[in-house]
Amino acid sequence: AAPRLQYLLEPLHAAVHTQRGATATLPCVLRALPRNYRVKWSKVEPSNYGENVIIITNGLYHKNYGPLSPRVRLRHSHRYDASLTITDVALEDEGRYRCQLVNGLEDESVSLTLHLEGIVFPYQPSNGRYKFNYHEAKRACEQQDARLATYQQLYKAWTEGLDWCNAGWVLEGTVHYPIINSREPCGGHRLLPGIRTYRAKDKQRDRFDAFCFTSALQGQVYFVRGHLSFKEAGQACRNHGAAIAKVGQLYSAWKFSGLDRCDGGWLADGSVRYPITTPRQRCGGLPDPGVRSFGFPSKELRTYGTYCFAGT
Repeated sequence: AAPRLQYLLEPLHAAVHTQRGATATLPCVLRALPRNYRVKWSKVEPSNYGENVIIITNGLYHKNYGPLSPRVRLRHSHRYDASLTITDVALEDEGRYRCQLVNGLEDESVSLTLHLEGIVFPYQPSNGRYKFNYHEAKRACEQQDARLATYQQLYKAWTEGLDWCNAGWVLEGTVHYPIINSREPCGGHRLLPGIRTYRAKDKQRDRFDAFCFTSALQGQVYFVRGHLSFKEAGQACRNHGAAIAKVGQLYSAWKFSGLDRCDGGWLADGSVRYPITTPRQRCGGLPDPGVRSFGFPSKELRTYGTYCFAGT
């Protein structure tokens, strides 16, 4: 059993829910001030279980460390308060944090999880399925204004209806696919719904798709009509002072702003997609809401409208 906390208060809620771009505070409050003490905040990294120090304070002075440095501060709303405030929350801030009281020989800590509200989407490149090793999958999500989803995020997406037959990497370096309707090509009818897991994989050699995660947008996605080649689509967005939207931005606009369009439009990766919030017969006929894809049509020969993204 964990030793009883002498100085730190057990947090009321172990998880803090937030969105990208918001300000979030992870609570850590002392019930008494030891004579000489330091409080150390760190973030636990999922891929190697290492810890990155974020901030250290002795109550009077503090020092920030690492890439989070410009966006973190101690809330310090009273003298017992060592809570950590993160401004302009980014996708990679999701995860586990530790507030550790270092007091001579005794130290104690509390753990908190920062959860971003968001959406998971499967992603494969234009040259077909199972093309990414782990590092390429990670990069591909980042190029789509997303990041590789964590296993937890994939699990939540599965409980919310994600049903996908292709296996993809998640942030921890493992490979899974979420199944709701058991069927022949996806492990067979007999297997119960769930998240299928592949055995340990080689991050360099083994190739799969990616499961990406994105959250709320700072900006908006809108549709520009026209019969545009891929090149003209990029130009049309620039003419509006915007950029051609990335896949993650379209998913985010669909999920958080209810973007609903029956028109296929170009996206930055050369794919053509459209977001449906209210399914109807003439929009692809599928019964569930979602972002539909026409794949990667010829960039010169095929013409569509385009989805543009204007940042705030």
